[in-house]
Amino acid sequence: MEQTEVLIVCTDEMLPHYAQAGDAGADLRSSVAVTIQAGKRLTVPTGVSLAMQDGLVGLVHPRSGLAAKHGITVLNAPGTVDAGYRGEIAVTLLNTSESDFEISIGDRIAQILFQPVLRAEFVRVEVLPGSFRGQAGFGSTGIA
Repeated sequence: MEQTEVLIVCTDEMLPHYAQAGDAGADLRSSVAVTIQAGKRLTVPTGVSLAMQDGLVGLVHPRSGLAAKHGITVLNAPGTVDAGYRGEIAVTLLNTSESDFEISIGDRIAQILFQPVLRAEFVRVEVLPGSFRGQAGFGSTGIA
């Protein structure tokens, strides 16, 4: 597995880490104790600021266990951390359940994946070339 250096400012307790060998995402933790009310959203700080090389992006994804067991997800998943951003990473969590959800300091709330970025060169045209799918969208391929 290829690695890249990411510079991190945080306490030892908030340092992102990979829970298992081969994991794609490194866990991000809450730096505050909060309650996300049922059906509400809340932006939760992680105590982590980072710097990565140009050409990379950090993508913040939900943790599958929180989603499956408690209905907690990342609202704008995946959240985008651009290479030029130097502020603290905060995660907007959504509680889709009917119960309030307690988060303690140090709880794992999301995961961050680092991926290379391709930049597009936009070319204006009058008409797009045809394709098999055309303009069909939003369920046009069926449900099965």
